[in-house]
Amino acid sequence: MMPLPEAVLFDMDGVLFNSMPNHAFAWSHAMTQFGLQMTPYEAYLHEGRTGSGTINILTQRYWGRDATEEETERIYQAKTQVFNTCPEAKPMRGALEALTAAKELGCKIVLVTGSAQVSLLERLESHYPGFFREELMVTGFDVKHGKPHPEPYLMGLEKAGVEAAKAVVVENAPLGVESAKGAGIFTVAANTGPLEDSLLRDAGADIVVPDMTAVAAVLRQYETASAHNL
Repeated sequence: MMPLPEAVLFDMDGVLFNSMPNHAFAWSHAMTQFGLQMTPYEAYLHEGRTGSGTINILTQRYWGRDATEEETERIYQAKTQVFNTCPEAKPMRGALEALTAAKELGCKIVLVTGSAQVSLLERLESHYPGFFREELMVTGFDVKHGKPHPEPYLMGLEKAGVEAAKAVVVENAPLGVESAKGAGIFTVAANTGPLEDSLLRDAGADIVVPDMTAVAAVLRQYETASAHNL
């Protein structure tokens, strides 16, 4: 385990909110109207990728080419329409505990998500009041390259003013882990979905735990270690 961190960078879907079942349902159901097929399991494999990147994987597979800009917009709109019919995702069990543990360490708390929801800040403030600030958020609006490219987490470090060696990432998806490790950051993976632990380890996760409650326990270990070193 690395020394006491100065920042903890949190992913959102599958980490702060139990929203991945809705995304998986939306991808798998919306794609059929375009002659494309994606299982819910595969949606978890692509979690963190940009919408256009995911769509092009499917269109290359079934159409033999990338989607045009117009096709991408139509396909993603269909996915969004199905997603919006799903019940609102609840906060992930243990996430508040993990955020509290990070705050008690004195860490800066940074959000790094591929989401481009306009209401994101309001939703975070509603469920996790006082933890997130707009200037410490990296969203789908900010980056040119989504996960697994390291740009999202490199931008998170830059916004926090913290070196990679002094940060911890909390992720749940292989592509997110790959992005964080590409940025050189110690990464804790909470396997909150149906994927095998081995996929997260193979992506480079330093620690794999079963849920966000276990992430909170990992963060509290830093506090214990720090106290012993006083």
